[in-house]
Amino acid sequence: MPLKAASLGAALGETLPLHSSLCRREAASFQQAVKGSEPVVVACTQEKRLFAEIGTQTEGAVAPVRFVNIRETGGWSRDAAQAMPKIAALLAAAKLPEPEPVPTVGYASQGRLLVIGPLQQAERAAALVQDTLDVTLFTTGGPGAQDRRQLVLGGRIDGLTGWLGAFRFDWTPVNPIDLDLCTRCNACVAACPEQAIGLDYQIDLARCTGHRQCVKVCEAAGAIDFDRQAQAQSDTFDLVLDLRAQPAFAQHAPPQGYFHLPAAGEGAWGEAALLTVLKLREMVGEFEKPRFFQYKQKLCAHTRNGQVGCDACIAICSAAAISSEPSRQQVKVNPNLCVGCGACTTVCPTGALTYAYPRAPEQGLHLRTLLSTYAQAGGRDAVLLLHSQEAGRVLVEDLGRAARLGQAQGIPANVIPVGLWHTASTGLDLWLSAVAFGASQVVVLVTGEEAPQYLDGLKEQMAVAQAILHGLGYAGTHFELLQATSTPTLDAALQSLRNTRQQVPREAAKFAVAAEKRATLELALDHLAAHAPQRPEAIELPAAGSPFGSVAVDKDRCTLCMSCVGACPASALQDNPQSPQLKFIEMNCVQCGLCATTCPEDAITLQPRLLLTPQRREARVLNETQPFACVRCGKPFGTLKAIEAMLGKLSGHAMFQGAALERLKMCGDCRVIDLYSATDEAKITDA
Repeated sequence: MPLKAASLGAALGETLPLHSSLCRREAASFQQAVKGSEPVVVACTQEKRLFAEIGTQTEGAVAPVRFVNIRETGGWSRDAAQAMPKIAALLAAAKLPEPEPVPTVGYASQGRLLVIGPLQQAERAAALVQDTLDVTLFTTGGPGAQDRRQLVLGGRIDGLTGWLGAFRFDWTPVNPIDLDLCTRCNACVAACPEQAIGLDYQIDLARCTGHRQCVKVCEAAGAIDFDRQAQAQSDTFDLVLDLRAQPAFAQHAPPQGYFHLPAAGEGAWGEAALLTVLKLREMVGEFEKPRFFQYKQKLCAHTRNGQVGCDACIAICSAAAISSEPSRQQVKVNPNLCVGCGACTTVCPTGALTYAYPRAPEQGLHLRTLLSTYAQAGGRDAVLLLHSQEAGRVLVEDLGRAARLGQAQGIPANVIPVGLWHTASTGLDLWLSAVAFGASQVVVLVTGEEAPQYLDGLKEQMAVAQAILHGLGYAGTHFELLQATSTPTLDAALQSLRNTRQQVPREAAKFAVAAEKRATLELALDHLAAHAPQRPEAIELPAAGSPFGSVAVDKDRCTLCMSCVGACPASALQDNPQSPQLKFIEMNCVQCGLCATTCPEDAITLQPRLLLTPQRREARVLNETQPFACVRCGKPFGTLKAIEAMLGKLSGHAMFQGAALERLKMCGDCRVIDLYSATDEAKITDA
């Protein structure tokens, strides 16, 4: 790599000696550097194991070591000579403190494996793991081996739920042959005159005419009983291997501990089967994963008063981990099913669901450090390439190696790779913040491992973010979804970014990303608007995915019943205790639609937009009317329009005639007094 130690040191504010053989002849320099407590950054990920061994051989206290890849991401590229600002940025970000630890979710597996599928294939799979796992087979048909090595179940599958260490399997034995008692002597197969019994030892009841010869020959084992009542059964398992053509779980991300591997003919399984078997053998013991999310019910716009508003998180979750709980006015996230994609936090308009691995402030600090260091080192037109830690990282590193061999151009000098646990875990708040920090473009790399709804959600969010920047006059395409599954396609796509130019703020922002999503959005929007080429009063936004907007109220239909105020989860809609008024603070509106859903007069419609005038933060009156005064005491108790509408609807009803209709014009207290007065008068008259 054509490294320039002097320029890198100047960018980082320290002297950097260049070691060309640090993991070999100059290992003593590494040992000297790690003596102490200050973290040491090693710009080589290939020799992690070797450096760890050297660390164990170092006397005294050894500092924590962090590794960063500057080779495939910058040094191995046709732009390597111009990549020093990017390399400095990567080194600076690697020096940041480690993210705060997050709570974990625990799993415990004792190795109880359920294999579902054709008996022969199920037995073959079981043979590969039975030395490690306690295997139970559930046959879906077909012949099996003559010798029985595992417990075999059969019948009708009623359900399969759960996750690693806690699967519940429900079934009903509907066949006369008890597979657990059957010795596979084949006497019943030979005795059946209708040939209704196969080598799967299940009776085809459609062909069986009732000779019952099978019962007689099976008398010793007692495995066949036509009078046995089918009773629902259930059991628990730690792991499930499903060999059926259709999986038990339809979602894109099945529960951990569940493996779907459609059965194939003899010798036709291949690499997928081998990898699955290896994973199964390793899944015995206790395991932990991060609790990827945080949920604040008070911010949630999912439901109010039995009405469902925002369900973006439920719709986008690929693991079926999020469900609705209308009775508690919230959603429920199952941490055992959550796979940490973060898509729910990306589409959540309020920030009720936030990503915790890492948290937003830590992600924001990482991006700001990358971009500020890059700019200080002389870099221009920075592009953030957000990629996953799995397939995305592999693709980026493969591209670097191809460039080293002259087979590709490699990562351009202005493209800074940023690894994420999942590419769906960032959204509007961080993307707009990145542009405010100086990024000319934010590119999200998707590699085919993502659920289809993730791509839809990311496109919607990018459309909203781009509409905001275009509305502010920033020219160019600032957000792009880059789809690549091979080194050549990634290389070509990254090279095409060279031909685009994006307009960015004249001055980079320095604000800290907040823990609250809406607070971060406000900070980013304020900075972008302050340095915008143009400043319209409002920017129209796409309806799909917009977290900003206004509401329009049809004053002819609205009776100021205030149902919308009670339904609004963000306090955007408010009443006036002193006067019949419906007020609105646009900055608070998250466009959840609960107000429109709740309104009994269908008088409310949503208007996705971003208002840029000071009125965005001020309460404005959407509708008002005269109060209606009690005809008995004169106290205001409702609105003129609401009372008139009620009188109009009930005036023809038999129960509301004469004095009863007049009582509707009274406040609650006077209505009771008048009713009892009329009752007393009636009693006196009767007497």
